Amino acid sequence: MALLEVRDVVVRFGGVTAVAGVSFDVEERQICGLIGPNGAGKTTLFNVISGIYKPTEGHVRFAGQAATGLPRHRMAPLGLGRTFQNLALFRSMTVRENVLAGAHAEGHAGFLANALRLPSARREEAIAAEHARSLLALLNLEAVADVPVAALPFGTQKRVEMARALIGKPKLLLLDEPAGGLNHGEVDGLAQLLRDIKRNFELSILLVEHHMNLVMRVSDKVVALDFGKKIADGTPAEVRSDPEVIRAYLGAEAAAHAA
Repeated sequence: MALLEVRDVVVRFGGVTAVAGVSFDVEERQICGLIGPNGAGKTTLFNVISGIYKPTEGHVRFAGQAATGLPRHRMAPLGLGRTFQNLALFRSMTVRENVLAGAHAEGHAGFLANALRLPSARREEAIAAEHARSLLALLNLEAVADVPVAALPFGTQKRVEMARALIGKPKLLLLDEPAGGLNHGEVDGLAQLLRDIKRNFELSILLVEHHMNLVMRVSDKVVALDFGKKIADGTPAEVRSDPEVIRAYLGAEAAAHAA
């Protein structure tokens, strides 16, 4: 059984169909790239998976459980973490504080235990602090751990958001345009970081990204969308050479030449 199952998902906004019957799976410990031109429906589908939108039709299963239409606060405890195309960090807080803010989904001590500083709450805080330290080391953020995120470059802030998502110990990490705004060197570093995260955390990654070279380098499989429909699903090599994908990105003449 796949970790994530998306089945026949349709999303309509009024008379506009943003996603038209899309189905695909993400297996355990797999990096899956979700690609397509602007307006293909990638972000809408991402928002369905992460609980922001409820599909008009179809369903989503995650880790063997029905997840269609679950609110966002219910998704994190199931094991789903997410970053956003537009950063959603607490800009006046330090890097360490931002990362620790993501640990709440793992906490089990409860409000009263935390308010009274009971031993169970202190144990959870110590565990979260140690986990945060290891994440800061992995993502090369130790030197700026106590710096407010507003003072950091955009690429560094992206890594902070990734660390905050990882501290919740997700089974599936949803990354929305992680290469956006990065320079060539930073994209190379991101590719290696994604491989390290997959290996060290034994998790799956669903990656929405316009940077095709990055997607093809790190993904085990790629799903391609165009005008809300799935047009290809396979290995990077298979999708890269698919005539429908070539047509979507380069036009009909290029697709005919490729064929």
